[in-house]
Amino acid sequence: MLEELEIHNLGPIRSALIAPAGGMTAITGETGAGKSMLLSAIRLISGGPSDGGRVSVGAQEAWAQGVFEVASSPAAVAAAREAGFEPEDGELFLSRKVPASGRSRSMLSGRSVPRSVLASVAAELVTIHGQADQLRIATTSRQREFLDRYAGDEVALAAYGKSWSALRAMDERLERLNSQESSMRQQADYLRESIERINRVDPQPAEMDELRARRDRIENAAEIAEGVTRALGALDASQVVDDVESSSAADLIDHASQALRAIHVEGVFSELADRLDSISTDLSDVVFSLSGEVDNEASMEDLDAINGRIHELDELTRRWGPELSDVIAWRDKAVYDLEDLDASPEKVEQLEAKRAQLLNAAKKAAQAVSKRRRTAAKELASKVTAELDSLAMGTSKLEIRVAEREQLDATGADDIEFLFTPFPGSPQLPMGKSASGGELSRLMLALELVAAEKHVVAGGTVPPMTFIFDEVDAGVGGKAAVELGARLAKLAQSAQVLVVTHLPQVASWADEQYVVAKGETKDGSIATTISQVRGDERVHEIARMLSGSESETSLEHAEELLKSSVLD
Repeated sequence: MLEELEIHNLGPIRSALIAPAGGMTAITGETGAGKSMLLSAIRLISGGPSDGGRVSVGAQEAWAQGVFEVASSPAAVAAAREAGFEPEDGELFLSRKVPASGRSRSMLSGRSVPRSVLASVAAELVTIHGQADQLRIATTSRQREFLDRYAGDEVALAAYGKSWSALRAMDERLERLNSQESSMRQQADYLRESIERINRVDPQPAEMDELRARRDRIENAAEIAEGVTRALGALDASQVVDDVESSSAADLIDHASQALRAIHVEGVFSELADRLDSISTDLSDVVFSLSGEVDNEASMEDLDAINGRIHELDELTRRWGPELSDVIAWRDKAVYDLEDLDASPEKVEQLEAKRAQLLNAAKKAAQAVSKRRRTAAKELASKVTAELDSLAMGTSKLEIRVAEREQLDATGADDIEFLFTPFPGSPQLPMGKSASGGELSRLMLALELVAAEKHVVAGGTVPPMTFIFDEVDAGVGGKAAVELGARLAKLAQSAQVLVVTHLPQVASWADEQYVVAKGETKDGSIATTISQVRGDERVHEIARMLSGSESETSLEHAEELLKSSVLD
């Protein structure tokens, strides 16, 4: 949701700050006052093209910033995180600087980003329905995305996506087999020889460390033997000398323990004797371990064998390392790659049979998606056509055509086309090429209304979005204008709606209203101001929109219109 829009030096707008309502906000003002600059500002922060010619006269640069609440928009948060940004307090700041000459600068939450990043984040937050923005829905990809969102069958789409990925992987594998035969044979020979060499050595993951430890022990055998002997002589001389008269550490501790136990007086003596016995037990364990090391000596032949083995392993790690685990992993992958490079007729035949199975599975998954699309297309077109009747387009009709084709692609097996008939007898024309700007805006309003209602009825939630409508009231008046305002207000129950309008019957339905006015500044220049109107100020603005004046009759009519513009 757009919480705040700030603009500086954009066209006739020197400075403006707007805080739209969570529901519906109307932007009104006389023709030529500069309402289009608001849309320009939103297009800028949405990653649209910039134009230095729109910088205010005498200013060096224009600047626009939108503050969006994104806590309820997982898609926007995901897009921001993918770009390396974490929303702060559930908000994102999208801003754009446009110099009078030179390149514009895009910023996301205070940090410079490519314009494409700003566009990807904004795409999850803002949808502009204006004459210059409707071409997006004219593309078949956008129409398919809209229909799939309406159908809401993520399970079928995910199943097809999985089948399609498996089929593409098999196609790539077969392509590798059927092309570059000469280079593949050379690669196969290299892999085969390398695998045989590694298998001949048969490296083990932790073997190198063990061998180096054994080599260090052999090379320092004399030092180890001397140290062990001296230690045993001090701890228990009987382990190294058969007939010894001197007392060892173990004997002395045992004597001390017996001396303490001979004291028949209560006190700490018994506890100290227990501690000495515990020390004696530990010493016995140490003596036992050291005595096992006395005969644990390796010969120089063992050293030669160990060095030879280390040399073999070093050769492997130099080529496929740096660690033995890397050598083993390379060997295991090479075995798999060798299967692909073994372009024998039998192998190709096996893979082609597997591909036929994968193709059949992908077609079945695509058929399931197509079935859901056809059902959703019929329902969506029928409801949108009915909705158009309340938007002063009762003779118009929408048809959504889902044509299944043989060839699969990443989206399935369907060609999808939104066809609009503006009046009876008119040929069906592709959406975006068969309607005026106002008609197309109302058609998009009908689509958004039906989609929002579908999500609510299904017990789901409408993806949070800010919808901006421009020219939606073109060619509309009277009762149809009232109904148009009511439909916008209905959409605003599940989304944020901003509408640029010149019709009081539309503006009266808004939760908040901003007036764009052009006037002379202190220095004699012309500038546009944007101000929020409430209470009596809003009544006066509605009266001006009704009759061009603020007579008593028009004020009464304005009050009546505002009171009646309430959804049941």
